[in-house]
Amino acid sequence: MDNMTVYTRVGNQGQEIYAFTFACSRSVAKENISITGNLLDTSIDCFLAMQTGRLAEGIREVRWAEGILRVEVVPFSFQAPYTLKIGSETFTAADSVETRTLWADDFVPLERDGILYRLYQPSGEGPRPLILFLHGGGEGGRDNWKQLVGCFGPTFLAEQYPDCYVMAPQADRAEPTPEQLEAFRRQTFYHSWNMTGWDRETLSRICGIIRGMIAQGAVNPKRVYVTGLSMGGGGTLRAMNVGADLFAAAVPVCPTMTPETYHILCGLTHAKIWIAASYIDHTLYRHKYLVDGILALRDAGNRDAHLTLFSPEELAEYGIGVIPDMPLDALFGWNHTCWIPTYHDEKGIMSWMLNQVRE
Repeated sequence: MDNMTVYTRVGNQGQEIYAFTFACSRSVAKENISITGNLLDTSIDCFLAMQTGRLAEGIREVRWAEGILRVEVVPFSFQAPYTLKIGSETFTAADSVETRTLWADDFVPLERDGILYRLYQPSGEGPRPLILFLHGGGEGGRDNWKQLVGCFGPTFLAEQYPDCYVMAPQADRAEPTPEQLEAFRRQTFYHSWNMTGWDRETLSRICGIIRGMIAQGAVNPKRVYVTGLSMGGGGTLRAMNVGADLFAAAVPVCPTMTPETYHILCGLTHAKIWIAASYIDHTLYRHKYLVDGILALRDAGNRDAHLTLFSPEELAEYGIGVIPDMPLDALFGWNHTCWIPTYHDEKGIMSWMLNQVRE
């Protein structure tokens, strides 16, 4: 048995394995196949493993045809230290010869003007809408891949809106250390260190790439949208400032808020914007900025400025924050993943965005 191929997709919790295939000369009964180690050593993933039956029934289905054995499993994190046992043979991640990822493999890797990005290209003719997705703080680097699979977002947008371009650039920065994150949350040095990743120069070059696609006739100039989560949510606000003439609408999700992004938000008096966040998350001051900013826009007459704060009950519908008696710091960190209901079009947020047209 050889040529182990791993099949993954980007689910609500990130990249997850859902199947394996092997070159195999004969069928193997399901009862002779088992999997262990298919969970991360975190309270959240252990809880989800029990909820989904992942531990009790890790193998879903086994099929053999034309020399290929396919083993479908209850989906689990791509980062998990799994061991798959088939008869007397055992396999781990090190034995894989290929990994295939739904939708992510359809994004073309590109680089232009120093910007690394992945681009999903629709098959429709004529100028198409474009969604710019800005990733969060954990997906930066130079591999031009992690921004697709490190978090739920761009691949799902391509799946839901296959008639649109989906552009997912990668911020050229290392993941912040826990000490840097804690200092940033306390707002002790945001002026002296670029925590955001999505600086104005980077965003201006990204906007330039999009303008080039418009000039080539590929992108509809009236239907360019921007969304992002956490650090990318703050980047979305900054992009609306840098590319004020470019975007028809924006959906910042749990955006990183500083005095700078707050003042940008307050200045979007003619922008179409819908911000989504949880009722509370690990950055406790975020909501003061968001509520005050949206109220300022509404007071200025902007009826296209919206704010949704997901309640505990609404988050629980997506399996967020559902562990009983969870410590508050862990609960608030989990609440941060409110991009899950947002990109699933809860409250019609994404439908609203895609229906806006730049005048």
